[in-house]
Order: sequence, then C-alpha cells, then structure tokens
Amino acid sequence: MNLTLSTDLALSFYGVAALSILLTGISKSGFGGGLGVMAVPLMSLFVAPQFAAAVMMPILLAMDVLIVWRFRRTWDQRIILGLLPAAVLGLVLGSLTFGLMNADVIRLVIGLLAAFFVGQFLASRRATHGSRPTRRPVVWALGLLSGFSSFVAHAGGPPVKGYLLRQNLEKTWFVGTNTVFFFTLNVIKTIAYGATGTLSMTSLLTSVTLAPVLFVGVFIGARCHAYIKQEVFVKVVYGFLALTAAKLLTDSVLAFTR
Repeated sequence: MNLTLSTDLALSFYGVAALSILLTGISKSGFGGGLGVMAVPLMSLFVAPQFAAAVMMPILLAMDVLIVWRFRRTWDQRIILGLLPAAVLGLVLGSLTFGLMNADVIRLVIGLLAAFFVGQFLASRRATHGSRPTRRPVVWALGLLSGFSSFVAHAGGPPVKGYLLRQNLEKTWFVGTNTVFFFTLNVIKTIAYGATGTLSMTSLLTSVTLAPVLFVGVFIGARCHAYIKQEVFVKVVYGFLALTAAKLLTDSVLAFTR
C-alpha cells in the first residue's frame, strides 16, 4: 500500500529512506555520486514514486549546497559549460513529457549507458592514462540525456560521470565539477517540481524529518574522500557506476516482465 501522509508513513519507510539518504550523502560528497539513483526506487517500495522523488528533491539540493561550498574552488568551468545548455534543454523536455514518458524506459537506457562505460573501462584499463577528447555532439547528447533522465527518473548521473571519468580529472576536481553541475540542474529542477505541483507540504515535512541524516552522510563521504588515493578513487567510482547500472537494468527489466 502506497502511503502519502507523513504521519501515516511506516517506520520501515523511514528506515529505508534514512539509509538511502546516508548512502547518497557518502557517495556524493566522497565520490561524486553513484548510489543516489537507488534512493527513489527503494523508497518507492513504501510510497508512490512521485512522492519519493519529491521527498528527495530538497535533500539533494541541501547536499549539493554543502558539497559545493567545500569544493567551490575545484571545478572545471569548461566542462560544465559544455554540458549545461543541453542538460537544461533535457530538463525542459522532461518537464513537458513527465506525464507521458515511461520512466522504466529511461532507466533502461541510462542503465545500458552506465554499463557501457564500465565495460569500456574494464576492457581498456586506460581510463586514468590521460584525458581523451570527446566530440561536441557526443557531449551535447550526454548532457541532454542527463537532464532529461534527471527530471523523469532521478537518474541523470551515469552519462555525466562516465564523461567526467574519461577526462582524467583529479578526484577533488571530479567531485567539485560533478557537484556544481548537478547543483545547477537541481536548482532548476526544484523550481520545475514546484511549478508542476510535485512538491507538497507533506513531502517537504518528510524531507525535514529526514534531513539530519544527510549531514552524517556528507561528513562521512568527505572523510573518505580525504584518505582515498586517486587510483582507488577511480575504481570506487566505477564500482558505484556498475551498481547503478545493475540497479537500473534490474528495475527496468522487472517492470517490463510484469
């Protein structure tokens, strides 16, 4: 049974939501994200997916504010400006088709893309051996896909993370660039969620209840970031990307076979 009122939500929902937010905070502040894509599917076991997405939206934005401040001097403006216009267009398209698109199709496409990046890394082992230029149309396509999937399924991370990994950024610049990019998208997305009525007083109260967990996750992630070496960092991020691919592909395939 999907519950929508904060006072009626089962304790099990809060337990799963708290764990999801904790893992999201650790992965975002320590490794540029990866596990956050699991939050909405896990929370949707207890509530409607739209409500789960609405609960996560302010929490993601608050995380981004904290992490952007920490990495405010270490982000690549060139990369963000290359991705952002197409990503904003993707957000617009996502908002216009939110009620029409099948989110499971989006999850399938993003999962396949994430799996492709992981497979390419495992096959070549050259991801940390120098920056490789990416053609501008490919960058635009990745930005568009990220913005679109971010709005309809909170799954915009894999296209951007795969691209950033190929740029051979130092770990602090990787997290900073990733965070500034998604902070910008999340600000725009929050406005769009409010305009379309996705956010509600009930979802906001639930977000406030769960908010303390995000500080714990961000703190743990920041400590992990400080002590993990660059080569280990890259492998961990690819590991998160692989988990993301597995989760998205599993959810979409199960949905199609029901």
